[in-house]
Amino acid sequence: MSVAQVFEKLEQNFNADAAQGLDLVFQFDIEDDKTYHLVINDGTCKLHEGAHDDPSVTLIMSSETLQGIVSGETDGMQAFMAGQLRAEGDMMLATKLGELFNMG
Repeated sequence: MSVAQVFEKLEQNFNADAAQGLDLVFQFDIEDDKTYHLVINDGTCKLHEGAHDDPSVTLIMSSETLQGIVSGETDGMQAFMAGQLRAEGDMMLATKLGELFNMG
């Protein structure tokens, strides 16, 4: 699965109910691919290619780590502790990804 397909799957598995009242930008810097960002705004989710001017949180990882997390094979917290995933900005928002997207 390509990185673009992984993000399309994320967008399809979006939990709109969990995003009511939220206004966030999750940026993903994929070290061996492109940068993408997801704009979460009051129950909606839009995927964009490229960097955002002011993301709420930026997650930096390889495409392999991204695929593992989205497929459910890799635990995001374990990836973070192992140094496979880095976060910049509001790190607590990264923990919300599991609520906002049905992974695995």
